Amino acid sequence: MSTASRPPWPAWSSSRRGFDFDRLQVELTELERKQAEPGFWGDQEAAGVVLGRLRTLKQMTQPLVNATAKADELQVLGELAAEADDADAIAELGTGVTELEKAVEKIDFQFLLGGEADSHGAVLEIHPGAGGTESQDWAQMLLRMYTRYVEAAGWKMDTLDLQAGEEAGIKSAVLEIDGAFAYGYLKSESGVHRLVRISPFDAQKRRHTSFASVFVYPLVNDDISVVIDPNDLRVDTYRAQGAGGQHVNKTDSAIRITHVPTGIVAACQSERSQHRNRESAMTMLKAKLYARLMAEKQRARDAIEAEKMEIAWGSQIRSYVLQPYTKVKDHRTDHETGNSTGVLDGDLDGFIDAYLRWLGPRDR
Repeated sequence: MSTASRPPWPAWSSSRRGFDFDRLQVELTELERKQAEPGFWGDQEAAGVVLGRLRTLKQMTQPLVNATAKADELQVLGELAAEADDADAIAELGTGVTELEKAVEKIDFQFLLGGEADSHGAVLEIHPGAGGTESQDWAQMLLRMYTRYVEAAGWKMDTLDLQAGEEAGIKSAVLEIDGAFAYGYLKSESGVHRLVRISPFDAQKRRHTSFASVFVYPLVNDDISVVIDPNDLRVDTYRAQGAGGQHVNKTDSAIRITHVPTGIVAACQSERSQHRNRESAMTMLKAKLYARLMAEKQRARDAIEAEKMEIAWGSQIRSYVLQPYTKVKDHRTDHETGNSTGVLDGDLDGFIDAYLRWLGPRDR
């Protein structure tokens, strides 16, 4: 068999050893059996836990199941092509092997996502630093960058809260991102992001440095229980507003929920319904509280306080330089690229891959 048609069995076998595939398959079969039992829906809460775990297991195992089936198919095709000495079949085999190699690389990369909540969706917050319009415009550029990344990944995204700046940009944004391993991929983005450019708001065309912070929390699914005492919550309602102070509606439908013991706040104004906004705010609050619990289990300060560095010089995780040269550099991993335009258009794969490999076993 030619080099072009050589199956990537070593990488594929290594990926299968990357986690206990057989154990997960047994668990998946057992949960599917429970789901088929007549009284499964009798306990809605327990059923939700089972369905959440089923969803997670399928997200983890299905890519490898598909790759296994494709490998078996190519094995048969390779044997037939060799017997018949069929040039077209050999060419088809080469194309198939290339596709399989790409799938295996993706699976192998996914095995880096071994954190407790990596398979979950994510809540992503963006806040500008000091500097008024400059930083608010930078925060909006980051919002666009993450929107493009999420669109390319094929994930679902809802804007839970968006506060427009007075002149340009945004004062804050909160996104709910629902997709397999969204948190695992996006957790690399938590921290302060620094921009260096010729300011479009400076009549003298001077170079400015702006900062914005990004916080990423795991979206709490049905397979994770976060218990919140209603007595610990303070709920405030207010009138939602759009850009420039224009009212979204004429009722106090926006919701802000404060978890008094921790001081954690979640707000939502994206819906006209106060009930829907309250549900979304509670989802955000659970995500933040779960992030705090995870950090405590790792004997660290709670996730929010640990990430809340001063949004200023010296605390950035990544720098984006647009003038006098173009470069984006991550200061944790030293990964960098000169294609700043591509990065701001959502091409973050190189930075995410470098971060997960740099993180190594510390987050396993």
